Amino acid sequence: MKATRWLGMAAGVLLGLGVMAARAADTSLADDAELVEARTAVPRLKAAAAFEPQNNTLKLELSEYAGYAGLIVANGGLAASDESYFFKNHGFRVEITISEEDSWSSLNSGRIGASATTADVLPLYGAQLQAVVPALIGFSRGADGIVVKSSIQKINDLRGKTLAIAQFNESDFFLRYLAQQAGLEVNLRQDLATPADATKLNVVACADSFGAGDLFLRDLTRGGGRIDGCVTWDPKTTEVVEGSGGKARLLTSNRNLLIVADVLLVNKGFAEQHAEMVKGLVDGMLEGNRQVRETPDRHLAVIAKAFGWDSAETRGELQKVHLANLPENLAFFSGSIDSAGSYGYIYESATAAYGSQFVKGTFNGDKFISLGALQAAEMGGRYKAQKADIRPIRSNEAVAVEQPLLSRDVRFLFQPNSSKLNMEDTKNTEDLAFISKMLTVSPGSTLLLRGHVDDAMIPVFQKQGGPEFVQKMAMKAVQLSKDRCEEVKGKLVQQFGVDEARVDYVGCGWREPMGKDIDQNRRVEVQWFMVE
Repeated sequence: MKATRWLGMAAGVLLGLGVMAARAADTSLADDAELVEARTAVPRLKAAAAFEPQNNTLKLELSEYAGYAGLIVANGGLAASDESYFFKNHGFRVEITISEEDSWSSLNSGRIGASATTADVLPLYGAQLQAVVPALIGFSRGADGIVVKSSIQKINDLRGKTLAIAQFNESDFFLRYLAQQAGLEVNLRQDLATPADATKLNVVACADSFGAGDLFLRDLTRGGGRIDGCVTWDPKTTEVVEGSGGKARLLTSNRNLLIVADVLLVNKGFAEQHAEMVKGLVDGMLEGNRQVRETPDRHLAVIAKAFGWDSAETRGELQKVHLANLPENLAFFSGSIDSAGSYGYIYESATAAYGSQFVKGTFNGDKFISLGALQAAEMGGRYKAQKADIRPIRSNEAVAVEQPLLSRDVRFLFQPNSSKLNMEDTKNTEDLAFISKMLTVSPGSTLLLRGHVDDAMIPVFQKQGGPEFVQKMAMKAVQLSKDRCEEVKGKLVQQFGVDEARVDYVGCGWREPMGKDIDQNRRVEVQWFMVE
């Protein structure tokens, strides 16, 4: 299409100019090689059918990712084996295939019995996906990242910018989730010829997340100015930053943001007919996760062989995941786990982040959950000594975090000229819950509440007493904004169980008006600082 347009414009001018235009068109097409047509709907899956194990063997498809190391270790590698934990303890074999291709239709149609995905993908497919989720495998802790131009300092700075992504996977959700927290809408551009929306965060679709990184890096190094960032995962995040010559930076990773949660996904018909095999699969995963968590070096060889890595790479990749144990599993599905995202929170966050354009109808995400295997593991007592233990990951060197990852303006309703929060208003309760969730999903993160009051009375104060009176009232405005922040912090601590050490505040008075709108100026700005 671009070549045709360029050649049409070149008609009737000098031949040399026509050749130059054609070459420009060819270069533009080559530059956009990773781009694909943006999908405005989720793909349809093949018709559902039950998986039937042959030779007492469950077919499990995984991708090349250290988060699946426990399953690899329990199986003793990829091949079905009588020496595996699954066969020795549960009497069946597991054949593991490593593939980066979309396995949704294969799972749904019964070609494979089980796979893995991230919880955020589930609301996209809803009722058409006939599968159950029997267990949490673990959390990604730094594998995914947002790389941007060096001038971009926080998520809010992405307003009007364009990032390259791959649709409908964890990187897509990662960006949409953070945009949602910052109050930014996402605009899907059909291609780079479609104008960007200056009021939204714009995205263009690539065939895969590595391609998104390649597209951004090439555009950046050639000075194209069309792409402002990308969402991808290691090692591509590192490649883009290092290859940019200082023009790009890692804005954030999900190292301390526990919303990318890998779960087991089992063909529903198979699960209903072979409940004992599902229990065995989950038990084997829990045992494999335990072994890798406790003695990772002992299992480096089998993990490295399965993924084609060397020992050093295997160690490095294992540091970017958190393999879940039994109490973390139970807490994940019940929603009670401390300092981590729960299944319900991730599912509902993804539903909201993708919106009605992609999530059609209302499907109860709890219908995917099947906890029989976890309950059997709990009753068996094998893992009774385990404790939920998900801590913030900190750099070896202490680094002062001065720049918040994102900020969000919240309008709390107070009594007039008072610091008393009106708790009868449901919006106040909802906003408090929103703030507490920001801390819940990110271990080690902190919040700064910046209180503001409106400046509408300054002209009145000026008439009443001149500059000195205005200055006196300005000090009272600062104190009122502090008192209101302290009231918000108190509610977070008392009613939502937030650790008071993770919330700080400052009163700004009327010094930072956003405009002439009184409601805009009467606000609490929430700044979210993540450990990086």
